[in-house]
Amino acid sequence: MERALLVTIKLDSEKDSWGLEDTALELEELTLTCRAEVMDNITCLRDKPTPNFFIGRGKTEEIALLCQELGADTVIFSHDLSGTQQRNLEEIIDKKTIDRTELILDIFARHAKSPEGKMQVELAQLQYLMPRLVGKGIILSRLGGGIGTRGPGEQKLEVDRRSIRKRIDKLKEDLRHLKAHRQTIRKRRKDNAIPTVALVGYTNAGKSTLLNALTRAGQIVADSLFTTLDPLSKSFQLPSGENIVISDTVGFLHKLPHHLIEAFKATLEEVIESDLLIHVLDVSHERVHEHSQAVLEVLKELRSDTKPIITALNKIDLLEDKTWLDNLRKDFPNPITISAKFGENLNLLTEAIGKNFSYKMLHLTIIIPHKRMDLVDLFYREGKVEKIEYLQKGIKIKLNLPKIMSQKLLHNKEIEIVN
Repeated sequence: MERALLVTIKLDSEKDSWGLEDTALELEELTLTCRAEVMDNITCLRDKPTPNFFIGRGKTEEIALLCQELGADTVIFSHDLSGTQQRNLEEIIDKKTIDRTELILDIFARHAKSPEGKMQVELAQLQYLMPRLVGKGIILSRLGGGIGTRGPGEQKLEVDRRSIRKRIDKLKEDLRHLKAHRQTIRKRRKDNAIPTVALVGYTNAGKSTLLNALTRAGQIVADSLFTTLDPLSKSFQLPSGENIVISDTVGFLHKLPHHLIEAFKATLEEVIESDLLIHVLDVSHERVHEHSQAVLEVLKELRSDTKPIITALNKIDLLEDKTWLDNLRKDFPNPITISAKFGENLNLLTEAIGKNFSYKMLHLTIIIPHKRMDLVDLFYREGKVEKIEYLQKGIKIKLNLPKIMSQKLLHNKEIEIVN
């Protein structure tokens, strides 16, 4: 197991609600997700970063001594480092030095399963490396193993800028083809008036558990960060009988690097194109409000912050005292307290989703010929049949149907609309 020394830095210029301790705890969570052993987490307050070492030479030498005492293999910084800073730090510390973005990319590399997910990770890694190239080339994957070594293709090759740019262009082109394929699927959904719902939230808030609870998707779940990287969409039938599509998405994070958002735009398109967002929040976490704000900031960057939102206040099963939930509800739009793990209040959540799409449904009473049993199957599949009677002149059905389907029925001469 890799032994890591963490360096958590707080700059005076940083204006957010996250304190030094909170930043340090999250850096530890990210490191543990990479299956490394945290030897120590030292903190550092600075007015501003220095151009050579980010933290100053004296602190760097202190870290070098501490690495020797603790037997640390790797030093992980809470802030992004430039190529010059990273090189200078490694010369003095004499240990592998990585930053927060590189740590996140390593987690992504572990969890990407689909070809598309792997392409997005590789693209993000190469875009991260480009401004950090020193001289004519760089070894993309350091010799040895551990965090930060899951480079593109897992190969230890020295490549120059031209090769990296060529690979970036190829990945972007491949992702454009996949994007066109997804747009075709989405167009088909829109043509059939199938509403779409995207689950969004801070990493490890319980989005995948909720998708499994609603749709039996079989999505992998774990109590760790960024378990889900590849998007998954599943159909779901509302109590009204209407079919919708629910999509799980990659979790968000405090100060999620902008270029990671850009690289994963393909994954996040499910958020951009959705009709409704379900914001899943872990109410058992003490930083629940900060997590919510981090998610809203990413949604704003995606220009999706004005979409209708239902807030699923999840993991109420972990609360010993639930009395403060009433106050918490006031802080979020359309809140519903749930436990995705144990299925508590999921009926209330599906009712709330249904209310958002009720305008797309139409109540009808129709009569169809006995020979059109295929339509009966269609109505059960795409709508909600309330009552069915077999009369001498045909089959009388009371049902709820999506409006677009109802409009098509009006042009079918075999069908009699009673109301």
